[in-house]
This record gives sequence, C-alpha cells and structure tokens, in this order.
Amino acid sequence: MQGWVKALAPVLFPAPEGFSLDFHPIPYRGDPMALDRHYLPLQGKAGPSVLTFFALEQTSRCLCYANAYLTRADQHGELMRFVEFWRGVTGSNPKWLYFDSKVVDYPELSRLNQSVIYFVTIRRRGAAIVRRLEGLPTSAWKRAVIDTPKRCHTQINYIEESVRLRGYEGPIRQVAVTGLGRDRPTLFLSNHFEETPRELIIRYVGRNRIEGGLGVSVNFFHHDCLASEVRLNVDLDAALTVIGNGCYRWLASRLYGFVKADPKQLYRRFIETAGTVTIQNDRFIVQLDRRSHNPILREAVLDRNQSPIPWLGQRTIEFTYR
Repeated sequence: MQGWVKALAPVLFPAPEGFSLDFHPIPYRGDPMALDRHYLPLQGKAGPSVLTFFALEQTSRCLCYANAYLTRADQHGELMRFVEFWRGVTGSNPKWLYFDSKVVDYPELSRLNQSVIYFVTIRRRGAAIVRRLEGLPTSAWKRAVIDTPKRCHTQINYIEESVRLRGYEGPIRQVAVTGLGRDRPTLFLSNHFEETPRELIIRYVGRNRIEGGLGVSVNFFHHDCLASEVRLNVDLDAALTVIGNGCYRWLASRLYGFVKADPKQLYRRFIETAGTVTIQNDRFIVQLDRRSHNPILREAVLDRNQSPIPWLGQRTIEFTYR
C-alpha cells in the first residue's frame, strides 16, 4: 500500500491538504461466531461483519488507504495508524482530517491536536446540550450562506463557542449549526480557531465524497460481496479496491471532461471496448473498434512517452483506432 500511494501521489495529488476518513462494515453471511457485530446501513440493523477503514484524498477523490484487519476493540486507534502510514509515505503529517463522531474518541482527538493536525468532526448531540442551545435568544445566532454546488440547504444559522471535553486536553472550538436539514442543531468540533465557521462547514461538507467513494466501491468493485470470515483476506481485497480506484482516477484525469466520472461510467464508455491485439517483438498493438468516445481516447494519447513494461517482456503498448 505504501509503495502504491508513494508512486500515485505525485501524479494525482502532488499537494494533498485534506483527507476524509470513514469506517465501512462488510457483511458476512456465513457462521458469525468469529466476527463482531456492526451496524449495516443497507440492512438497517446490526449483523456479523468485517469492519474496514478507508481514507480518501479530498481534491482528487482518490482512495489512498484501507485497512480491514480491525476489531471493535482497536478501531478507535485506526485514525492514528493512518497518520503514521501517511508520515511513512510522505515524511510529514496530513494537514486536515475530516471524520464523523464514531471514528475516534476524545483522547484520540487530543492526540491529533498535539500532533498539530487540524480536524473537523461532529459531536454527538446530548439532550442537555440541545436544551441549552434551544434556550439561547435568537440574537445569539449568526447567519451564513453555504453556496456549494447542488446544495439544497444554503441558509444556515450558527453559534460559535469554546468548550472543554472529557479526555481532550485544552479548549476545543464548537460550532452549533441549524438549517442543515435536521431538526436539531449539528455540532461541529475543530482545533482550528482561525478559519471562519462557514469555511469549517464547507470543509466538512466535502467529507461526503468518501461516502460517495465507498458507494462506488460497493456498486462497481462489489465491496460488500467480500464474503470471507478471515479479516486478512478481506484486508487484501480492500487494498486491491484502493489500487483499482487509483487506476480509474488516473484514467479519468487523462480524459478531457471525465475528471469526475465514476469507475462504472469509465468502464462502460472506454474500458469495455472490443478490438484486436497484435503481438510483435518489441510492442503490443491494440486496435480498438469504432466507438463514439474513441476521439477522447485518441486525444488523451495514453501511449505517449510510455516506458517498456517489465511483465510484458519489456514491450511497449501502442493504441490504434479503426
């Protein structure tokens, strides 16, 4: 995984700033005795499953970390394991991390703060906190506009304050927000005191990309069909999912107008194409049949400046079109 990300980072995310993090339980449909039970969103109930953890780079929308070798007992330490992984790849800590309230506990948040890593997360809404916020006068709430594309709820109200949490050393910034489509206020926590509340909320909204990325993995890479009871087997398959996602994100970056296309869309329009392969002494010639999207492939010139491929006998690949 480290070797893959180290080679991929200069190509797809040379200056990464933020990462979205999330857990995803993969259901197991056999004998459940050796597995923990986790909540399965698609089934609406808890069931035997293998817990996986993913990290997605925000700008490129590329999965860059996965770990399925987890149990319920050690899941709270997974965020710091990702930090150590990224430090081993780049030599520095990630700058920003975005995650929900279930990823880490408050002592882990304190460790992040001590490592000078900025984060935005969600605090669980206790009844006492909600009652206190609802009792505040209307004049205490400020207004802002979240004008991200395709967003339904743009007008918000917020209250910003500094609070203390059990297990977290020092004060932490809390932004209570209404108008996000929920009945009760959403509580954002961050250790960055200089960003405006609006900017913090916009940063966290980008975390939805990892949920979309995991949805793509379930839909296209058939992630929820990894039916092994052995966590190490699922861990290997999760790593292959990260590699497959990176390959499709690289292809999307080379095709004009398809930078944000999902792997399923790229596969249907470009990969699933008939043609003829001719093997010569020094190269492979791939002649693609006629398709409406071939001009985009021709424009991308995917075989330009290509190095010989060791596992193809040091041959190169050349693309031609009918």
